[in-house]
Amino acid sequence: MKARSSVCVATALILLSMLCGPLAAQTQSPAPSQNPPLPPGLDTRFIDTTADPCVDFAQYACGNFNKLYPIPNDRSGYGTGAMVGEHTEVILQSLIETAAAGGAKRTANEQKIGDYYASCTDIAAIDKNGLKPLQPELDRIAALTSKDQLPELLAHYQLINDGAWFNFGEQQDFKDARKQIAVVDQGGLGLPERDYYFRTGDVAEKTRAQYVQHITNMLKRMGEPEGKAASDAQKIMQLETALAKVSMDITSQRDPKNIYHLMPVSQLATLAPGIAWDRFLKAAGTPPVTELNVANPDFFKGMNALLASTDLETLKTYLRWQLIHATPGLVLPQAFDDEVFDFYRRKLAGQPEKRARWKRCVQDTDGALGEAIGQVYVAKEFPPSSKQATVQMVHDIEAAMNQEIDTLTWMGAATKARAKVKLHAVADKIGYPDRWRDYSKLTIVRGDAFGNSQRAVEFENRRQLAKIGKPVDRGEWGMSPATVDAYYSATMNDINFPAGILQSPFYDPHATDAENYGHGGAIVGHELTHGFDDQGRQFDANGNLDDWWTPEDGKKFDEMTECEVKEYSNFVVVDDVKVNGKLTLGENTADNGGLRLAYLAFLADASRKKTDLTKKQDGYTPVQQFFVGFGQDWCGDTRPEQLRLQVQTDPHSPRQFRINGVVQNMPEFGRAFGCKTGQPMMPVNACRVW
Repeated sequence: MKARSSVCVATALILLSMLCGPLAAQTQSPAPSQNPPLPPGLDTRFIDTTADPCVDFAQYACGNFNKLYPIPNDRSGYGTGAMVGEHTEVILQSLIETAAAGGAKRTANEQKIGDYYASCTDIAAIDKNGLKPLQPELDRIAALTSKDQLPELLAHYQLINDGAWFNFGEQQDFKDARKQIAVVDQGGLGLPERDYYFRTGDVAEKTRAQYVQHITNMLKRMGEPEGKAASDAQKIMQLETALAKVSMDITSQRDPKNIYHLMPVSQLATLAPGIAWDRFLKAAGTPPVTELNVANPDFFKGMNALLASTDLETLKTYLRWQLIHATPGLVLPQAFDDEVFDFYRRKLAGQPEKRARWKRCVQDTDGALGEAIGQVYVAKEFPPSSKQATVQMVHDIEAAMNQEIDTLTWMGAATKARAKVKLHAVADKIGYPDRWRDYSKLTIVRGDAFGNSQRAVEFENRRQLAKIGKPVDRGEWGMSPATVDAYYSATMNDINFPAGILQSPFYDPHATDAENYGHGGAIVGHELTHGFDDQGRQFDANGNLDDWWTPEDGKKFDEMTECEVKEYSNFVVVDDVKVNGKLTLGENTADNGGLRLAYLAFLADASRKKTDLTKKQDGYTPVQQFFVGFGQDWCGDTRPEQLRLQVQTDPHSPRQFRINGVVQNMPEFGRAFGCKTGQPMMPVNACRVW
């Protein structure tokens, strides 16, 4: 189920692909027993001393990283965060293999974790089963004799993450964050986002041709003759292009006002009468729904017209494609898995090789049973001292923002008061949830990789749909505890730091305070600033979409963010492709504001501890350590294909601009490194919002 559950903005710290005693002989070999080492809070090996930090700080802080750690063939990019991710994968694999080999004494959760993973790694069994597990779903499509039968079929497919035509799910009500409501949104596309269907130029045209060939190859593997598969692929492409035409572009979707249109179900039925929505909702098994958020009403008008004009056979062909497209390659025979990898990872992202199956299965198991694994993970890997240190850092950074609000010259007193109300209401979630998720009703059967995957997806989707009409559970987490990432939720008004990200170098108990504030503090500040970026600022202290700004201050905010839009839009990423300053505005604002808050919190901490800010250690003052630590959050490299994909689909700027784009807006950096005004990292005119 791909519907939006809230306006959550995560800081993408890693460029991973999507997140047991002896196993059967046909499974792949396990990981090496030695865990990849974690980098320290400041790694002098990464520093390129031949580079001038005032000219290119990213090169200075990270210039040697790629020599030491070139991009592995099984990745489209590699960096500091990916190193932490690999370290965590090995730990999780050890925990999972222990569960897989536990025998009759295993707990219920250990049985599920171990058997899910063992089934995923059993390639021979998956290949032997072929498409037989998928056949009942294909039979549902083949049995269609009328479009009137679509509501029940589409409801079932939504439950197994097949977003043919549209996406359906639940979310917090933007205007009343205490409530969970149903939501329908645009969907039905196989390319990364709608503009892939319309961009001009050789690269875009080549991608579309490769996509059509990918559809053809998948249909052939499903048994269609080559000629029919090629013809059907063209029909599917035409249908998806028509859906894309009525879809909202990715940048427009960033504005929550554009994707919130609460209306009675009867009004949706008027917009799109081609679907009997009352039957659809009943078949989806939702609690009673009388109103829902129709995120993009124009899409449903267009979808309805397209549904009416598409003949039944083409519609069934499209449904078959969307079904196989929505099925994870891990649970399909290798020929399908290889074809999915070839288009989506090799061609779109430039990744030469698939990741080892055990790594992919670790991630898949964590995705299906994340809090079951998380309980074991945090007990082993997340000591109370790490949580205590992080909580203190969060409080320091929140205190810094409280003071910063007072100093803002562009914000009036009335808006400042409301900003502080929101700030003081932010909930801090550190490490793991207070209450663990209950998986007792999820059935996992060893040897049934396809069934396990489908049941886990449907279990989670039904869990989410069951929340409709109920009060919001503000203790719920949107990431598993082992995730190497963090996020802010505007509708929850909370910041979330899973245990997985609270390890070196992001938090290193052996590092200096300066390094920890530069690393982890910048991440904390980033997430906190999301509450006040161009998206988050539209939500109040309770998580409601509410314009709490005075008109004058709102206008000033927009003017100041326009500086960042222009600044980042001039960064050239690959060939003639530049950063989309509007798409990345929220993340850029959070990067810039977050580092400033971390810096202020570090100075306050240094003052408390009477730290000598002029005394050097390993050649750096504490302030220089702070900035180098921040820069090394983003060390690494990315393949050109992945960079192009990222710029067109990802609200985060590429890694080097997350370094240089920030420090060039902080005169404090220039002073720390003795830069002269007018040098690239110390421009005459810098951008600042927070």
